[in-house]
Amino acid sequence: MAWRQHVPTLAAAAAGIREASDAWDAVSDSLCDRDGWPIDDSYDDGKVKRDAEAWKHVEVFLAHGPEVLAGVRAAASGADYVEGPISEDLRRLRGIDTSLVRAGQIRHEWDQVLALMEGSQPGSRELYASRAEEIRNADGWHYADELSYQGPALARAGDYLAHRAETDQPPQTERAQVALARSAPGNRSTPAASPPAPPASNQSPPRRSR
Repeated sequence: MAWRQHVPTLAAAAAGIREASDAWDAVSDSLCDRDGWPIDDSYDDGKVKRDAEAWKHVEVFLAHGPEVLAGVRAAASGADYVEGPISEDLRRLRGIDTSLVRAGQIRHEWDQVLALMEGSQPGSRELYASRAEEIRNADGWHYADELSYQGPALARAGDYLAHRAETDQPPQTERAQVALARSAPGNRSTPAASPPAPPASNQSPPRRSR
């Protein structure tokens, strides 16, 4: 279960998104007037900083999230979705596919923009790339916010299921022996009959009947 090693990384990424969001929420109101309108450019600068910090953690989810998600869904049983310690976490993961797919599409669009800028002058390329990066981060904020809730659920479910699989499943050699025994010919329903005992050495050979 190689995906288990990614679980702490995803938990840390989800926490990073939440920290970026909380830091922005703590100052955003102070940057607006009584009617909620931004006072100056500090408001936009703060959002740009928040989006950029959150996107770094989205990249972590794009790198490790699909593998952990596939492992969780392969290991989870139907009963896990109905009740138990991770039932709520598994239900929360129903929307994580959309978050990962859309974030991946945004990153792909960003890569395409960079490819189109390859022939630009160095100064203008840096300017356009910086602006395109801000747009990417802003477009990705919604999915970053979703992952800040879905990510911890994925990490908890991944940790629980990986631990259960490691402790509850029989050793690999034992599983292999059981599989070989089940696949042996004549072992489908009834056990195979014991082989007949070899004839005694002083026994006369049977006579032919005419």
